[in-house]
Amino acid sequence: MDKKTNKLIHVAYRLYDVTDGGSHLIEETSADKPFVFLSGFGITLEDFEKAVADLHEGDEFDFTLTPGQAYGEYMQEHVLDLDRQMFVVNGKFDDEHIFVDSVVPLQNEDGNRFMGRVIAIGDSTVKMDLNHPLAGKTLNFKGHIIDNRDATNQEIEQFAKMLSGEGGCDGHCEGHREGHCGGHCDGDHDGHGHGKCCHQDGHGNHEGCPCDKK
Repeated sequence: MDKKTNKLIHVAYRLYDVTDGGSHLIEETSADKPFVFLSGFGITLEDFEKAVADLHEGDEFDFTLTPGQAYGEYMQEHVLDLDRQMFVVNGKFDDEHIFVDSVVPLQNEDGNRFMGRVIAIGDSTVKMDLNHPLAGKTLNFKGHIIDNRDATNQEIEQFAKMLSGEGGCDGHCEGHREGHCGGHCDGDHDGHGHGKCCHQDGHGNHEGCPCDKK
């Protein structure tokens, strides 16, 4: 990877949902707890990175991303009825982790991991929404650059290890919020490529099942 493409960028911003013509605050980071990322790794939305990568310390930004530039359109086919048995742990339904609006880690047969939100629990199925929480949303980012500089070789190596699961954050996870990862991590939240999947319970165990589309 060309080092020139790797910038260590600190940003403070407010993220608004402007889908319906209004302006609803979704998330906010600050100078004390900024969103920090390395460019060139593909972990942020491509158009977010393009909008801030060439800015300098103190520069302000105000830009809007369409669903196509952000998390895609909301897809009804990504709402699945899963066999309730896949959420049974040690003979008991895992109601500690599986409840309406809980966000659950899943894994498909290829080993790809993604998150799903529980929207209903029935006698035999659990209805799961695999769309990204911000799918279908038009998003407006307003903020400023706290720092933007070339990343060091050590920072690049540490970040690569973090992404591969080999190391900790080493200071580069500030602003990565639970669920949204700072609002714009380009993670696999939408469930693309799912066929068969399993639920990883709170103890790291996996219960296998087919993801039956209803």
